[in-house]
Amino acid sequence: MDYSVLLTVYKSDNPDYFKLSLESMINQTKPSNDIVVVKDGPVPESIEKVIKDLQTVCPNIHPLQLETNMGLGLALNEGLKVCKNELVARMDSDDISDPTRCEKQVAMFESDPCLDIVGCPVKEFIGTPNHVVGKRDVPLNNDEIHRYNRRRDPFNHPTVMYKKSKVLKYGPYGDYRKNQDTDLWIKLLSNGCKAANHSEYLLMFRFDEGTYKKRKSWVNTKLLIEIRKNAWKNGYCSLFDFLFVACAQLGIYILPEQFQRFVYTKLLRS
Repeated sequence: MDYSVLLTVYKSDNPDYFKLSLESMINQTKPSNDIVVVKDGPVPESIEKVIKDLQTVCPNIHPLQLETNMGLGLALNEGLKVCKNELVARMDSDDISDPTRCEKQVAMFESDPCLDIVGCPVKEFIGTPNHVVGKRDVPLNNDEIHRYNRRRDPFNHPTVMYKKSKVLKYGPYGDYRKNQDTDLWIKLLSNGCKAANHSEYLLMFRFDEGTYKKRKSWVNTKLLIEIRKNAWKNGYCSLFDFLFVACAQLGIYILPEQFQRFVYTKLLRS
């Protein structure tokens, strides 16, 4: 089965990180014949150079230029429209995929044609990939994923490979500044999509000290509560599920950053 790769890049992205990310998808043991790079608004020459240089070794890179910065969710929607394969592998512009990631995910789709989404756990690193600071585990089978999604994201967004037709039918990504993936998982799973996560850590997730501040922002807190509230109103989760998430998010926002570090490193990570 062929698959497309979908990632976005914008003006503030680090070109060195972007290069490592794109190279990790080019060098897959099962290469893609369609790598869609969405330029979310004008980008600097340093990023343009990365794309042009890598196109010389991989002509399957297909840039898509958006006139203005639309934000991650809407930019991904535009990229999805031009992906030519049914299977689409997501990637972020600063993470690094294991060379076998896509081969192993495609194999799962081939062994179970009913699957609609496949992700995996990740290792989090700071600076260089050998400086691992944590792991982000996820539920593995369909039943566990559906239960888990009532309160927490069951996928690490840059790891997923999904069916384009299902995302376009039940999604697509919402116009949110943050947590676009949370909204998408609720849409897909509430419509009965079948999911799985590979058991291996097939992606290195770039983590830095600024990550805590981003998650502690009021914008992030408010949007996540709004998305979970909509899920409750639509009958997807219980009132208790919604209140649990809302209280937890408000607690993380209100309490000191040290508390947030404790929650993420000791309670939510391994």
